[in-house]
Amino acid sequence: MEYKAVIFDLDGTLVNSLNDLADSVNVVLKEYGYPAHPVDKYRIMVGNGIGKLIERALPANVSEKIREEVLARFKTVYESHQLDKTAPYEGIINMLEDLKKKNIPLAVCTNKHDEAAKKIIATLFARNTFQEIIGDLPGFKRKPDPQKVFIIAENMALKPQEIVYIGDSSVDMQTAVNAGMLPVGVLWGFRAKEELVANGAALLLEHPSDLFRKVIFVEK
Repeated sequence: MEYKAVIFDLDGTLVNSLNDLADSVNVVLKEYGYPAHPVDKYRIMVGNGIGKLIERALPANVSEKIREEVLARFKTVYESHQLDKTAPYEGIINMLEDLKKKNIPLAVCTNKHDEAAKKIIATLFARNTFQEIIGDLPGFKRKPDPQKVFIIAENMALKPQEIVYIGDSSVDMQTAVNAGMLPVGVLWGFRAKEELVANGAALLLEHPSDLFRKVIFVEK
């Protein structure tokens, strides 16, 4: 099968943002008198949006009011620190440049809140690298619901089966499966190989350059 476009997840796929996410949540937890967590524990907390991240980081018996306060405070802290340590993974920039040379349309679909996603991408990647970026927005269902990737496919004037979806988690693989796109899992991200395979990964990449050995691209 030949493919004509790629949609990427962001955190754990294009960029390693784990430390900035963990540091920001831990700052707020300490402010509220709750225990912080090791950075590695955040690997299984992220992926379903910041509301779920905060819910997972807080003790189970915390009230909804406190969760909302902590979430609001996290947004403020993270806005100031989301680019302290976050950077593209090795090989990502070259992979994106090679895809652009082939005139392959690129997009990002993430459960990260939209404003943060767009700011990180604007700072770390060349202008116009991505045709479309859709983060977590009111009125849009979060992944693994395929709503947002269907919108991207429609805007690209492509069928879902002509698109590769690349991500690092079960949520991403489920999104691709639900949309009828090619599910490609990356092994440099936040989750393990076993999770990716169990949730439908058709291909696995150990390095971004592996994409061109495993997927055939044609111009739209």
